[in-house]
Amino acid sequence: MKIASAHGLSLGALLFLTLLLTGCSIRYRFNGASIDYSTTKSISIADFPNMAALVNPSLSNEFSEALRDLFARQTRLQILRRGGNLELEGEIADYVLTPMAVAADSYSSETKLTLTIRVRFTNNVNPEESFEKTYTAFQTFDANRLLTDVQEELCATMITEITENIFNDTVAKW
Repeated sequence: MKIASAHGLSLGALLFLTLLLTGCSIRYRFNGASIDYSTTKSISIADFPNMAALVNPSLSNEFSEALRDLFARQTRLQILRRGGNLELEGEIADYVLTPMAVAADSYSSETKLTLTIRVRFTNNVNPEESFEKTYTAFQTFDANRLLTDVQEELCATMITEITENIFNDTVAKW
């Protein structure tokens, strides 16, 4: 009797486990993107023109290319200049230096560099997911240093932060 009931129990447990595993599907995404590639195949990323009063001549190109590179590395979407299932466009709205901490001699000891990007995201597959949003990042540096000495490094850090936030808001849905 014990053998028959133990056999019946293990068969029932095996059947339950089989149903559980076939009824559930688990997807692992190492990049965090949640894209249905059967309906969304492309993204168009326009150039982001620099509309800020203080102009860094290479910033527009660096930002636009960094955004395209991130989507190319982290998704299987075809990157287009226009006409994608998803569309990203916008402009560099502000690029500003602000004196921060004041030293004992009444001069600024730190300067803050702030980058603001205005983004319009259009999802042509699911229009309810479309949005307009402003992204801002900043970095501080010693006021005794010239902007030209630190600009490349600071901009790279801010561009990375903003492009990752845009990626998360558009396709990762974090």
